Amino acid sequence: MILDKIVAATRRRVDEEKSKKSFDVIKKEALTAIGKLSYKFEESLLKPDINFICEIKKASPSKGIISNSFDYKQIALEYQKAGVSAISVLTEPDFFLGSKDYLQEIKNLVSIPVLRKDFIIDSYQIYESKIIGADAILLICSILKREILKDFFETASEIGMSCLVEAHDEKEIEMALDIGAKIIGVNNRNLRDFEVDFNNSMKLRKLVPSDKIFVSESGIKTKEDIDILRTNNVNAILIGEELMKSKNISLKIKELKYSEKLDFSKQSFSES
Repeated sequence: MILDKIVAATRRRVDEEKSKKSFDVIKKEALTAIGKLSYKFEESLLKPDINFICEIKKASPSKGIISNSFDYKQIALEYQKAGVSAISVLTEPDFFLGSKDYLQEIKNLVSIPVLRKDFIIDSYQIYESKIIGADAILLICSILKREILKDFFETASEIGMSCLVEAHDEKEIEMALDIGAKIIGVNNRNLRDFEVDFNNSMKLRKLVPSDKIFVSESGIKTKEDIDILRTNNVNAILIGEELMKSKNISLKIKELKYSEKLDFSKQSFSES
């Protein structure tokens, strides 16, 4: 299965990085960089109505190349200009063509929080995330045992990073709640076969208490989709492909947020 291949490739990548910079060194660097514990990512998702976490993603295993031009810095600036709550940056290089450099450069450009979206399987990556400037990391229940998930959540929290804890089914929701996750994302895409079921968020929403931040991920394409999520008291969405394929990202975000008909004939800022 593709998920197993991604995890195996991630393990090789982490082992290679450890050979260049040891765990002890990177942990020390991260602890030195802690500063004030602000948890900006979590705070950004507490605003009324649905908050947008907009993704910067060049490719995916299921869709191939999503954005040919991929001016990631301009896209990040356009997201910020459009008033989104946070930016998600893919850093997985083998299957999503992401890079840690993208996140680091984007963090130096924008003032809104940045989520590192990767397959976190080693605490080394958590300390690394802190060093490159991530405000939050993604923790995926389906690739982590409960005790490891809890340890990773606590490690990130201790160094001032929020965690988007991702679940896909009832058992994984239970895992997320058991470790004390504050932000729970429901992935409408099954990472085992990459099939998408938009209704997965609605099915699992009732299992997550109202004092948690609930994020719907994947398969969100239209304002009607967002209206359904809003009706089901979803706090935030993580959306990427629809924006990355758009000729005008700012107008696309406005179209998703509001009901008026908008003119998409103009070139996008990211293509200027």
